[in-house]
Amino acid sequence: MKKFISIFSLTILAITGMMLASCEKEDSGGTPMIKYVRVTRPEASDSLLVGAGQGQLIAIMGDNLQDAVEIWFNDQASRLTPTYITKESILVSVPSQIPLDVTNKLKIIFKNGYELLYDFEVQISEPVVSGMESEFVNDGEVAIIRGDYFYAPLSVKFPGGGDGEIVAVTDQEIQVRVPAGSSSGQLEVTTNFGTTKSDFWFRDTRNSFINSDPYEGWWNSGYVVSNPGPGDPPKISGNYIRYKKFTAGWSWNELAGGPASAMPVHSKNIPDEAILKPANYNLKFEINTVKPYNANYIKINAALNAEDNDAYVWRPPFDSKGKWVTVTIPFEEVVASYKVKPVVNPNGYWSRILVHGPGDLDADFALDNLRIVPKVIE
Repeated sequence: MKKFISIFSLTILAITGMMLASCEKEDSGGTPMIKYVRVTRPEASDSLLVGAGQGQLIAIMGDNLQDAVEIWFNDQASRLTPTYITKESILVSVPSQIPLDVTNKLKIIFKNGYELLYDFEVQISEPVVSGMESEFVNDGEVAIIRGDYFYAPLSVKFPGGGDGEIVAVTDQEIQVRVPAGSSSGQLEVTTNFGTTKSDFWFRDTRNSFINSDPYEGWWNSGYVVSNPGPGDPPKISGNYIRYKKFTAGWSWNELAGGPASAMPVHSKNIPDEAILKPANYNLKFEINTVKPYNANYIKINAALNAEDNDAYVWRPPFDSKGKWVTVTIPFEEVVASYKVKPVVNPNGYWSRILVHGPGDLDADFALDNLRIVPKVIE
């Protein structure tokens, strides 16, 4: 009798063990679920996410996730690493590729074909517009815009002229044909992920202190080109200055400028805030080096009450290879070079372009649109 009870007890224990094992197996094969998504840094493990940027490593937390074989963000698959998959979590990087179909969904596909959807946004940057090869480009010609996150399809809207014809696009450069009727103002670049206005003006008409429209000053009106002939750079904004001459080292060559009294139209164009907060402004101009600027110095005075013969020095080398390009110099660097710092003067300012420095220069370059403009448009 005792032997029978013993056998019966063992049988019951065996059946119980099989039932427990079966329950555990059913638990491990339950319906997959996502509880939340978080960052992977241990010190920030309580930082939950509803979206993440391209390439960011995230942790998907849930249950019954161990049989995941694919993960998709929008229409882009992410690469899975088996050692990063457990029953309760999956570590995965958000794809860097740009989605064409934006669903803002995360999708996990499992071995048995089951699909699990979860609301999750891939945070793709809107366009960044950092500058142009030249801020002055004529209608019908191709402008080059530089920046980042230029994801096709995209459009470029010009002030006054509407959308330009896209010629070529990379992630960091747009070549676009300027439409007829374009004018001065901010550009707008639009992708599927947002619209950005430029912090500079296309064909910037603000705060010009030398641009030869009209010509003003003490020196060398003969350098002004009003009707370009054969071999002259094309006009980009009315008259421009062309300096074409062999220039011996340390010879004195004043191209344009003078005191406020000799420049009544331009001398008062520099805003007071640029004098008070130069770090918020840039000095800009367009240059076309028909021959390379590879010796001597170009010295620029702006916003002064009297000349400074040693500042600001724009040093060689520079070669635009016969194209108009925009040069941008932080205005605080210009001010830091002066012996006497600028002060606000409602009567206007002294300005000058001077070629004076070491080395012989076979000079041939054109200049236009010297201006002091805000770095950021509020």
